[in-house]
This record gives sequence, structure tokens and C-alpha cells, in this order.
Amino acid sequence: GSGSTWLTLTVAGLAMGTIVFIVASGLTLVFGLMDVLNFGHGVFLALGAYVAVSSFGAMAGYAASPSLAMNLVAVFAAIGIAMLAAGALGLAFERVVVKPVYGHHLKQILITMGGMIVGEELIKVVWGPAQIPLPLPEALRGAVLFGDAAVEKYRLFAVAVGLLVLAAMLFTLNRTKLGLLIRAGVQDREMVESLGYRIRRLFVGVFVAGSALAGLGGVMWGLYQQSVSPQIGAQVNVLIFIVIIIGGLGSTL
Repeated sequence: GSGSTWLTLTVAGLAMGTIVFIVASGLTLVFGLMDVLNFGHGVFLALGAYVAVSSFGAMAGYAASPSLAMNLVAVFAAIGIAMLAAGALGLAFERVVVKPVYGHHLKQILITMGGMIVGEELIKVVWGPAQIPLPLPEALRGAVLFGDAAVEKYRLFAVAVGLLVLAAMLFTLNRTKLGLLIRAGVQDREMVESLGYRIRRLFVGVFVAGSALAGLGGVMWGLYQQSVSPQIGAQVNVLIFIVIIIGGLGSTL
């Protein structure tokens, strides 16, 4: 194909890949540090997507404005609220569902899948079972021309957000004391505990952070698809596990 076609498809692939990376990065940290196979990770993504629907509904004027600044206010407000909601759900999920089955992988798979099913049903109770549209903000619609290539504005935005998340993760893991403890916990949990650090609290913090990243990914994925449904988390779960298996289970790179 032509160079313009390759550019369009490359950016489209990068946009989808960065969104899946955002969701998968939290899960691989949870597995690497906590040794937890959380097959219910998709419910945090679904919650983030539905919170974005409600947030955009409450800020309809901002989302419909032709002003890019007002659109970005609506998007980042939705992202912030979705991350808080997903993080809070992650805290409850870890305390109620995951904590009793630490160290038992088969039980983890079964109980977290059950937790995701319950979460999907609760989403139906609150938002209903029907698919809900999630249109893009006005300024993020359409495409930008690069010569003969047309690249959608939202895909460029998604790549930028993904790169920001990657940079923040790399900085946190490689340049901060918290990141040092996380990487040390992945390598040798007992040694970190022997140095006096409360690894359990670190576990909970990582689980909440991973859930919040899934909430962020839910907002981005919902806008990417321009619609949300209660099954959105289960649909993306397959892609998430493909990514973390190819990248290495528990790898923080």
C-alpha cells in the first residue's frame, strides 16, 4: 500500500495498543508483586467506561463545545472520576474477593471471574443492560491531514495519553523509592519484609493503582469504541492477557 495508508494504519494500531497497554500495565504489576491472577480486572475497565458516560452527561456543554480546552476539561474530569471510582472498587475487591485466596491460583481464577460476573450485573442494575453511546467530544472528532494521510484526532490523543502513562510508570518504577520497593518486592518479597517494610500495604496500594489504571483504560476504550456495554470488560480481558503473556507475566518493563 501507499505511505499514507501505512501511516493511517500505524497510528490506528498504536492508539489501540496504547489503550490496551494502560489496562494491562496495572494487571501485570498486580501479578508480578502480589502473585494474583485477577481475571476480574475487566470489571474495573467497565466501571471506568460507565462513569465516563455519566460524567460526559453531566458535562454535556463542555463535551459539545467546539473549544478544545473545554473538551479536554470534560475528558480529564471523566478520567479523574473514573480512576477514583475504579480504585475504590479495586480496594473493596481486594479486601473481599482476593484477600481470602492469596497463594491459591486456581481459586483466584474462579473467584475473580465470579467477581467480574457480579460486577457486570451490578452495572446493569445502575446503568441498564442496553448498549449506551459514548460520543467523542466535538474537538476530538474528525481527522488531521498529514499530506495524503488522514489520521483521526482521537487516535493521536490516545497515543499521547498512553505515552504519558508509560513515562509516569517508568519514572515511578525506576526513579523513586516506591518504585524500588515494588521492583524489590517482585524479585524477593521476603527480603523486603525483613527490612521492615509493610509489604501488605504495598500490595493493596499496587492493586488500587492497577484498578485505577483500568478505569483510565475504560474511559479511553469507551471513547475509542464510542459506545459501552456491560460486557466491555470481558471483551477486553482477552486482549489484556495476550499482552501480559507476550510481555512476560509479572514483567514491569
